[in-house]
Amino acid sequence: MKDFKHYTVMLNEAVNALNCEPGKIYVDGTLGGGGHSELILSKIQPNGRLISFDIDEDAIEAASIRLKHYKNLTIIKESYTNIKEVLQKLGIEKITGGILLDLGASYHQLTKQDRGFSFSKCAKLDMRFNQDAEFSAYDVVNTYTENDLVRIFSEYGEERFSKRIARRIVEERQNRPIETTAELADLIVKATPKINSKIHPATRVFQAIRIEVNQELNNVKNILEEVMPLLSVGAIISVISFHSLEDRLVKMFFKKMASRCNCPPNKAVCDCPPPSLKIITKKPICASEKEIRENPPSRSAKLRVAERI
Repeated sequence: MKDFKHYTVMLNEAVNALNCEPGKIYVDGTLGGGGHSELILSKIQPNGRLISFDIDEDAIEAASIRLKHYKNLTIIKESYTNIKEVLQKLGIEKITGGILLDLGASYHQLTKQDRGFSFSKCAKLDMRFNQDAEFSAYDVVNTYTENDLVRIFSEYGEERFSKRIARRIVEERQNRPIETTAELADLIVKATPKINSKIHPATRVFQAIRIEVNQELNNVKNILEEVMPLLSVGAIISVISFHSLEDRLVKMFFKKMASRCNCPPNKAVCDCPPPSLKIITKKPICASEKEIRENPPSRSAKLRVAERI
């Protein structure tokens, strides 16, 4: 696809963390433009295997062309949340090498006008990663109760004016549905006081709606739990997150799995299972200054790495 643009965030840092070796099985949870997958494939020749997941047709089409010369790649049009079922169908019992999870939306998704992710481009309210899904941003904006809108704007967007914005949305949609990103962004601007900030007033609300539409936080929780039994001892889990809510989930999960005891303070006898992870990154790895200059959105990326023990 000529119009598919994708910048692979922390390419070398994330892939090098996997300690890629020939003969082992690896998983790329988000194929995207194929950058991470290509580097993994180059390191696991001639007899390693890579399973790459994506639900975005545009990404799969573009990456399939980019990676067409690699024979030991299997591309799956599924969410990484279905990893267990997919690997069973492929006859794979264990991920022997490691898994890379890039939790961010791609540049292509965020900037392609008809996908409805950006308030800077007028488009129908959409925001679906998976274009086959029925539920979209339109449904959130036009059917959620005022209380539910306040909840997601506060929790997922950390938006300080959640109540004002939610009230204004409910008032506006009584006359007619809110159908476009421009309508919603304009409404948000009018609902919030003018403050001195470099961030557009709609930024946090659009993030919150995107997270809700795609169930991003639930998916992170589920995949972390699901993948643990699939990892062989010594396999690596490498996770790139793009906002504090995701990073916090990854951090707390790694800490829990690496801890010898997670009992409440008042419990007399510990019956916790032994630790199943060894944390490799005590603090998250961030993008280099050079990368941030080339791709400013990578400024928010954080990489955490752990090893199955």
